[in-house]
Formats: sequence, C-alpha cells, structure tokens
Amino acid sequence: MAAKTNRSNRTALVLLCLVLGLSWEAQARQIRYSVPEELEKGSFVGNISKDLGLEPRELAERGVRIVSRGRTQLFALNPRSGGLVTAGRIDREELCAQSAPCLVSFNILVEDRVKLFGIEIEVTDINDNAPKFQAENVDVKINENVAPGMRFPLLEAVDPDVGVNSLQSYQLSSNKHFSLAVQSHAYGVKYPELVLEHALDREEEAVHHLVLTALDGGDPLLSGTVLISVTVFDANDNAPVFTLPEYHVRVLENLPVGTQLLTVTATDRDEGANGEVTYSFRKSPDMQLLKFQLNKNTGEIKLSANLDYEETDFYELEIQAEDGGAYLAMAKVLITVEDVNDNSPEVTITSLFSPLMEDSPLGTVIALLNVHDPDSGQNGQVTCSISENLPFKLEKSIDSYYRLVTHRTLDREQVSSYNITVTATDGGNPPLLMETHFTLQVADINDNPPTFSHISYFTYILENNPRGASIFSVTAHDPDSHENAQVIYSLAEDTFQEAPLSSYISINSDTGVLYALRSFDYEQFRDLQIQVIATDSGDPPLSSNVSLSIFVLDQNDNTPEILYPAPPTDGSTGVELAPRSAEPGYLVTKVVAVDRD
Repeated sequence: MAAKTNRSNRTALVLLCLVLGLSWEAQARQIRYSVPEELEKGSFVGNISKDLGLEPRELAERGVRIVSRGRTQLFALNPRSGGLVTAGRIDREELCAQSAPCLVSFNILVEDRVKLFGIEIEVTDINDNAPKFQAENVDVKINENVAPGMRFPLLEAVDPDVGVNSLQSYQLSSNKHFSLAVQSHAYGVKYPELVLEHALDREEEAVHHLVLTALDGGDPLLSGTVLISVTVFDANDNAPVFTLPEYHVRVLENLPVGTQLLTVTATDRDEGANGEVTYSFRKSPDMQLLKFQLNKNTGEIKLSANLDYEETDFYELEIQAEDGGAYLAMAKVLITVEDVNDNSPEVTITSLFSPLMEDSPLGTVIALLNVHDPDSGQNGQVTCSISENLPFKLEKSIDSYYRLVTHRTLDREQVSSYNITVTATDGGNPPLLMETHFTLQVADINDNPPTFSHISYFTYILENNPRGASIFSVTAHDPDSHENAQVIYSLAEDTFQEAPLSSYISINSDTGVLYALRSFDYEQFRDLQIQVIATDSGDPPLSSNVSLSIFVLDQNDNTPEILYPAPPTDGSTGVELAPRSAEPGYLVTKVVAVDRD
C-alpha cells in the first residue's frame, strides 16, 4: 500500500511539473557493468545509485525502475543498498549460446524526470562445462588397401563455454598406425580427423581400439573422451564423391513443412554393394536436425518443421555419404533463411500522465511509448502515427522510444477527454500495423465566469404584495466542472430611498430566486433597479452581473378625495348661490377631486 502511495505521489509530482510548465525530457546515458555467470541470486553487479548520481533512498522516491521488453528480467534494483543485483542464477550458455561477448541490455527509467539510462551488462564465461562427445563409442570402418595419408572424419566434441574455456584441442591415444589432425568449420568449431600413417593389415589386426580426448583451456582444465573402434575391411578402393563440396540454398522463412529444399548427390565408381551410396546427417546441433529431413537413398532434403528467421537465420548441415564398403565422403549444406514480414509491430505504453491540465503548455509530455518489431531490415523499421485531428504529436526519443506531446492548446469545455489511437506500421511489403488505444482525461481549470442567459431582465409585481413573496428567478451557467462550475448568487450593495437595497429584496444564493422583504406601494415608488451577481467557487473565483428592473403595478387601494369646493369646517352643508334668472346650463360651480391610484 505504501508503494502504491509513493508511486501516486510521484505521478502527482510529475503532473504538477507539467501544470507549472516546467520543461523536462527523456535523456539517455550508457552505463556498463560486467558480471560472471552462475552467481547466486542477489549478487552485487554495480552501484547503480552512484552511477545515476542518486542516494540509495532516492531510487524509490524518484520511481527508478527497470524497463525492458518481453524477456525474463535477469537483474533487479536493491533499494536499500542502491545496487544493481542479480535476480537469479544466470547461465551464460543458455542466454547467449556461443555468442561472445554475451551482452544484456535494458533501460532504467527515472520516472519523476522521465529520464532513461541505457544499461549494458556483459555476462562473462566461467569454465563450468567440460567438452562432451555425442556418443561414448565410435565405429570407424577402413579397408585394408587404404593408402597412408587417408583421413577419416570423427565426431567433434561440444563445449558450450566460450573463449579459452571452450574446446581447444584433441589428443589421440598412442598407437603405431594413426595420428590426429584437427580442422575447423566455417563457424570456428574444431573437428578431428583420424589420419592413417602406416598401412593396415586386416590379417594382422582386424580391430584397433583408440581413445580420443577433447580438452578445453580453462582453469582447471576439463576434458571428455570417446572410444574409437577401427574395423579393418577388405578392399573397396573407391570412396563416394559428392558433386559439390558445399551446397548453398536460400529459403524464405514461411515455406510450408514438407517443401523440398535441395538434393545432394554422391557417386561411387565401385560396383555392387561397394557402389551403393546412402546418405545421413553427420553431427549437427539437435535443433537443426529437427528442422530438416534427409532421404537416405535419394539425398533429398525436405523441411520438417517451420523456420523462423527471428530465431535462426543460418543453418550449416554436414551430409555423409557412405558406400557399401564403408567408405565415407562429406559435404556441407549451407541454408540461408530470408526474412519475410511476418511480425506486426508492438507498442508498449511505458508511462501515461492522465489527467492533463487544460492549460498545459505546448510540448507537455503526455505518454512515453516503446515500439518493437522482431523482423529484420526494412521489415523491422517501425514508424508511429496518430490522427492529425488530435492536438498532439509524436516525437522520436532515444532507441525505439517515442514521446506523445501537446501540439495545440487544450480546452476542457470543448473536449474533456481524448480517445487516442497510436498506429505502428513497419516497412514491409505489404506493411503490417498494430494499433494501441488509450484515453487521456483533460483536467479543468477555472477559466470561464458564470454567464446569464440574457443581458438584462425585467419583471412586474402588484403593489401590496405579501412579505417574502417570490418575485423572479435568474440562472447563470458556468461551463467549467466541479467547484469551478458551482454558482453562488448575490445582490450588489446599493441604497434605495435612503435604505439599504437588501431591506427590499433578497436572493437565494443557491437557486437565484428573488424574494420581496416588504410590501411595495405603487404610490411610493414605481420601479426598482438592482444588480444580480453570479460568482463561481473556483480559486480565484470568477463572476459576472446582470441588471434586473422590477416594475410595481398599481392596485385600486385609494378612495377619491374632493379638493374643491372645500367642505365646511364646521360640519354644515356647503352652499353655492345661483341667480334666479339663470338659464339651463348655467355654471353653478366646479368640483375638483383626485385619486392617488
């Protein structure tokens, strides 16, 4: 749980660097170590914290980890000592076979700075394998009329060690008829030949028993032996002869099983059983023999298992032709496997930084990707691409790494997340491609103030309204998210008729509903002008305001009042005089009355 928390903290720290616009970039530096094979698990390889310029405790704090593709991890980080140690027992022969030097390469990622360091470790050989023959006994058949100087190929020994620890020499037990010659294959492996020094006489000795010893050059020196029984036959004076000493063939790796590759041919001028030739494989690595089938009578070689250029691109086979009289001839078959584009590229997301703040500067790193194609040449050349409609671009980093960075300004209110597809395409014909999908979330910042749906509002209310009556409702919208979109309503401070505006009107801060705090009187005022403010909850908060006009409508709540003629103050009836001779329509008096409504 603590490791997860630390990793979350490191990811948050990297994200904070991105938000603040701090520049950063993956860099590489090659660090090399050497370690002998067969060490115990946890054995010290190198002081990686020192070579990275870090304290041991910083390995965990900075998210230092090993990144490698596909294979079992042979090394590990010791966060307590700051050292690079073995993750288990390493067998150089299993890891690299006969290849020298045996190099293991991987990368170390310092995650908080997104820095990559190339690590190359040479696994050195120890003399832990003795030379070994494939058989304990070898039978050699020789006609008695063979002339001195004739050579007879023998089984070579195999020593999987390399350098001075590998097979160095052969020794033959003391005898009066044979000596030993040592030859080398094209790929450097030594093989022995038995050389006849003095003529044989079957009647004198029909079988010769020899001991062949193979020695390496290690310390201590290791050896292996095989018993050789030489049987002397009566005369067969012609050995088989191949038409070619070496057969060369080039094949595509995707040939179906059963395909005929070539036919080897050897002839023998003898007649009868002495001239009948059969074919067989001489000693070759077991895995090679499983790939091919040899017809012992015709010399036809067919494919018996699928080839894989990425596994092995070259095979050297040795074909032996033997006649009925035990004469042997040898030829080589060199098979070159040609690559076809049969592997799609692979894309691995090494690091992904999501969510990403919408105000991140251009060039901010979003993801670190690794691409790989096990094919060779143009078939293994990989290019990566993303949709041009996205505000991102891919940049080539070190080795086979790419960085995905921002290329245009982001706006969460327009697009809150991106479904990103990275397409890796190789250079084959036809090309193969692989798509990797991931989602990037865009985090909000408070960059939008609340906005009202109208530039101003007005409403009407009848006078004599009850106190607390709902007058009107306003709504403001903020396109931001979470607290940045939470709107609080308020009224601008003002006075009306020498009283605070807040004594007339109130507003619900959450809903924007306005309420009358007193009963309005049309005869006192006919309209009320206020400013409504909408403020979000961001940091810092943003706000906007709108004007609201409230018009008071009149009600018939006042009786008319007679102003003239003025009523008597003593309570008597008022009198207006008219002449006796007044005609109809004569103006007696005028009555003036007013109504406040």
